[in-house]
Amino acid sequence: MHKKEMIVTFLGTAAANAFPEAFCKCNNCEQARLLGGFSLRKRSSLLVNDDLIIDLNPDIMAASQIHGCSLTNVSHCLQTHPHADHLDLSHLLSRSPDYGTIGAPVLNFYASVQTLQRASETFERDLAGYSLLHPGAESRLNLKIHQIEPLQPFTFENYRVTGFPANHAPEMGALLYSVESNGRAIFYGTDTAALFEETWQAFHQYQMLFDLVILDHTYGPNQSGSDHLSAHQVIEHAQRMRHEGLLKRSARVFATHIAHEGNPAHPELVEFASQNGYEIAYDGLVLEI
Repeated sequence: MHKKEMIVTFLGTAAANAFPEAFCKCNNCEQARLLGGFSLRKRSSLLVNDDLIIDLNPDIMAASQIHGCSLTNVSHCLQTHPHADHLDLSHLLSRSPDYGTIGAPVLNFYASVQTLQRASETFERDLAGYSLLHPGAESRLNLKIHQIEPLQPFTFENYRVTGFPANHAPEMGALLYSVESNGRAIFYGTDTAALFEETWQAFHQYQMLFDLVILDHTYGPNQSGSDHLSAHQVIEHAQRMRHEGLLKRSARVFATHIAHEGNPAHPELVEFASQNGYEIAYDGLVLEI
């Protein structure tokens, strides 16, 4: 029996300040402006099929328009963490009936307790004057909040999801996610520095076998990683995944969350990646796995 494919759409592939950075005249930004096309990157977010989004970031409205990618069926959101380049809480207002939105399904919003607490405080202080965790907030916002724990798989509809602790903003409970559906599995690993050993152990504990791995690529080929992964760390992570049997034979590894400081424009970065066993995502890229 043929298994239904999982469709993945990259709504954005840049780090926090997009690429090119609008105020920057560095060589990478100038080259990206000159080339346009795949070298123009919005901040990182991912759509799985048409109903699951990872990160409600500030650029998803533009991404939907530019790439002809409707978000009207999105009923689940996996939030990695509450940093502003990954979470724009105004979307929770704009998609609500109070703002004239018609026909949007209830949004199931999944995040760690730390992310939910920070998001709720920000929402109350800056946007609405009431907390996301207030008893009436979910009804008013057409929202259902789910507090999730790292390394505790959970299911909804045809998905099985596991959150893994990110090596990033620990006080905010940042998470990375595996998403499994119909025999397919993806790993979305941004923002993070080198994966924790407990994450590698959990991959094996849950017998993960990925069709698609998407890794943070904030720092470029001539930089070392620190609070985020570098190009050479992406190579090392991909090699370890293959060596430890975590990737299917046909699996693909893509880079996202690409910053302008150390990464060249798209064509040059693609050439580097192709020589080192992985691929470079671009905004609007659609993969069927």
